[in-house]
Amino acid sequence: MSGGGTGSIRIATRASRLALWQAHHVAELLSSSAPACEVEIVHISTTGDREQSEPLTQFGGIGVFTREVQKAVLDGRADIAVHSLKDLPTEPVDGLNLAGVPKRGPSADVLVFPRDSQRANNVTTVADPSLLKEILILPTDARVGTGSPRRQAQLLHIRRDLKPQEIRGNVETRLRKLDEGQYDVLVLAEAGLIRLELGDRINVTLQPPAMYPAVSQGAIGIECRADDEQVRTALSHITDDGTINSVTAERSLLAALRAGCHAPLGVATEIDGDRLTLEAVVLSPDGTERIDARATELAVNAEELGEKVAELLKSQGADGLISPPLK
Repeated sequence: MSGGGTGSIRIATRASRLALWQAHHVAELLSSSAPACEVEIVHISTTGDREQSEPLTQFGGIGVFTREVQKAVLDGRADIAVHSLKDLPTEPVDGLNLAGVPKRGPSADVLVFPRDSQRANNVTTVADPSLLKEILILPTDARVGTGSPRRQAQLLHIRRDLKPQEIRGNVETRLRKLDEGQYDVLVLAEAGLIRLELGDRINVTLQPPAMYPAVSQGAIGIECRADDEQVRTALSHITDDGTINSVTAERSLLAALRAGCHAPLGVATEIDGDRLTLEAVVLSPDGTERIDARATELAVNAEELGEKVAELLKSQGADGLISPPLK
């Protein structure tokens, strides 16, 4: 195929364990779909990987895990770029297409407690916000390891005294910091822990409306050059229809709100036959204000569904919560 030679595809990816899991997963899907295709993994270092000391929002936030991977495809070093789709900005990059979205993994957030805590052996799933408040039996001003404004705002909406604290590094590094006592609880993505075979660390699985996940959480996005018809065709064969409809609605909502992937915005989608339902919540950064909206459309109208829910949120003042006025 183009760039990597006939019958070959070079996959650009970050070099973290989770990113490599995703790249190898895509490689397996491609090999199963086209057994004669040879696949090569190309490791790329990104700004988000190199800058570990500061919050992501301090050095750009949007695109810090994707720009260099995209560049490798544009300049011909690779044929496709594999991303955690929640990290991929909705603003398209000239010359690239989001051409592949395999079946989505778990989309939920989870709570992880230190190994030596009394909560470490408890496993439960919570959707009721009032029950989550009971489960968060933590000391006053408990330290919650998460740098996500979305997670912070939703937790603060339930318990105002919690102290969200920035945490960087790969999943294993975050778990080590938790077990060393630097945090009282972590909030992580279920998909990441499962994919790294660390599912035994999950104590509480958070379902909406207790916690709405990020746009495209649990999904993998694959980009290729817009003019590379052979690769686009190959990626179409590993794309899951239900997943692409769901993430299209979610990303359309995000784009319509001009929110960016670090906004205090959570979403959930549900497919019922040919119908797709999208729910979304927007909160103020401190969690004191919260608005929500929900709509259903035919799944083939996923983009319009996202725009519709965005308008419902805007009518309730979402713009002011996503970009609060300077004081």
